[in-house]
Amino acid sequence: MPLTDAQLVDLLHDTAAAIGDALRGLDDWGLAGTRAGQYRSDLAADTAALEVLTSAGVGVLSEESGRHEGRDGDGVVVVVDPVDGSTNASRGIPWFATSLCAVDGDGPRAALVVDLPHQRRFVAVRGGGATVDGEPLRPSTVEALGSAMVGLSGFPPRWLGWRQYRALGAAALDLCAVAEGTVDAYIDCTPSAHGSWDYLGGLLVCREAGAVVGEAFDHELVALDP
Repeated sequence: MPLTDAQLVDLLHDTAAAIGDALRGLDDWGLAGTRAGQYRSDLAADTAALEVLTSAGVGVLSEESGRHEGRDGDGVVVVVDPVDGSTNASRGIPWFATSLCAVDGDGPRAALVVDLPHQRRFVAVRGGGATVDGEPLRPSTVEALGSAMVGLSGFPPRWLGWRQYRALGAAALDLCAVAEGTVDAYIDCTPSAHGSWDYLGGLLVCREAGAVVGEAFDHELVALDP
């Protein structure tokens, strides 16, 4: 039986809860020694997420463990970044998140981004709007780049004309900050630093909040092939 939107959102919440439980029991948030940039928090959170999602029969695409085929037959794949901003987490910088996005044949369908240090929950459903802790999200009304505070990943070869910028270090939360108007825009200036697990949850939250999301070279953003 295909999952309804409400069931998908509940599944994402259950997954985030399992990740939270796994991280609360973690003593060492440092590098795991498995591959470059992979932390013990990434592995613990991924194990917890997979247990919930595979039990539910959905497909999974995880930054940490790759693609896992589902068995329910309705084609839903949950794209998972168990700890987005794990370097921040390892250094005690309170800006990191769990990002989950359920994707079907029509694209991103439901998303949950949990601000782990502050336990704020950004939720979006395709065609159903976006909220943070149950309150509707609204992006900034700033239209001129010269008046904007912009979140950055990487740095462009020249100043692009913003008023101020911040480099915060967790793409999913950076995008959610755009959705709620904390920053006016977010620009990823890196050619290959991010995979779809980093941004799909935030992408749907932004779209459903009314923010515009685009790619400079018209590449497809909704990609399930890592």
